[in-house]
Amino acid sequence: MQLNIVPARTGLNWARQGIRTFWRQPLALSGLFFLFMAVVSLVSIVPLLGGALALVLLPALTLGMMAATEVAEDQRFPMPGLLFAALKSGPQRKAMLQLGAWYAVAFLLIMGISALVDGGTFAQVYLTGANMSPDVVNSASFQAALWVSMVLYIPLAMMFWHAPALVHWQGVSPVKSLFFSFVACARNLRAFMVYVAVWFGLFVAVATVSMLVTSLLGDPSLLMAILMPAGLMVAAMFFTSMVYSVRDCFQVSGGDRAPRAHDGA
Repeated sequence: MQLNIVPARTGLNWARQGIRTFWRQPLALSGLFFLFMAVVSLVSIVPLLGGALALVLLPALTLGMMAATEVAEDQRFPMPGLLFAALKSGPQRKAMLQLGAWYAVAFLLIMGISALVDGGTFAQVYLTGANMSPDVVNSASFQAALWVSMVLYIPLAMMFWHAPALVHWQGVSPVKSLFFSFVACARNLRAFMVYVAVWFGLFVAVATVSMLVTSLLGDPSLLMAILMPAGLMVAAMFFTSMVYSVRDCFQVSGGDRAPRAHDGA
């Protein structure tokens, strides 16, 4: 396996490939993403440890979306069980759960650091969905905690972006997968910047169109009814596109792009 360096425009290709594949199986991939969100939400409500357990599952569920994408790419219907492919019995399951545990620890550490900035208000809102008044959200301490969390999350996202695929499909150890993932993201930073900009633009466009439609209909109460499903669909497309960045950033022996999922993932 070797690292590929790709041009900046490749980031646009990743987004385009994800959108194209999504529309090959839109109902299936939308359903899998909703299942993804439902699993995370249900696990999160478990008393005491729910939030941490949900974080542990995120790398495995992300891998499941990648596996489903490759099935959809082949014009086949991705079954719901694919979402849990990384959690089925196999040599990589323990490594995937270990990867998830590290993600949970690192994410909670970031939230802990943000709590030092604003006393834990931002962490409470993010982790529990607690309602806060506009004055609190717009306060200097809350905004500072938000920016601190965002800056600290960037290297965490870089370490875990490719890691689930490398662990599950290539058998790379969790430690090495984090290192390889970070280096791949850093060496292809321009492509990832384009990729993020494209998706940010799409989310903004969806929000803008939703507001325009609501304005034309003359009923502001319809905004969330339009924005939420549209936003979730774009989010599903985003997750569908992730596997293409992994393929282009890594190459396995024999010249094949990595990874390639099989029916059993």
